[in-house]
Amino acid sequence: MKFTRINLPGAPDRGDVTRIITVEGPSKLAWLASQKPQGDDMRCVAPGNFKAQYEFVMEKLQLQLQAIGATWDDVVVRKMYLVDVEGFHAYGRHPESKKYFDKPPCGTAIGVTRLSHPDFLVEIELLVMLPAKGS
Repeated sequence: MKFTRINLPGAPDRGDVTRIITVEGPSKLAWLASQKPQGDDMRCVAPGNFKAQYEFVMEKLQLQLQAIGATWDDVVVRKMYLVDVEGFHAYGRHPESKKYFDKPPCGTAIGVTRLSHPDFLVEIELLVMLPAKGS
């Protein structure tokens, strides 16, 4: 399976999103449902702390990727719902922020006024492309 990532001249390259990703070869798609900053007790993790919520969500997504034999490089789309858009930008610009993607996926960040719990600041879903079995 071959991934080709393209950032065209004239389209802003922010470094955290790839504009176009093509995939060639037999493949299997996996959608990872929106991950919220919600602990096993169903309560919000780190209310009011964007960094802690974002890293919690990404760690949970990492476990889900591992469960299907995928890595962050297999992610082709990341969709984020953010109550705190500025918190996300501040996190991404901070030199100590944890980097998950060596090869950024296509994606979008959508600012919302509220998520399914009033203390949630971020929710992320992923589309993953894996080689088909036997390929």
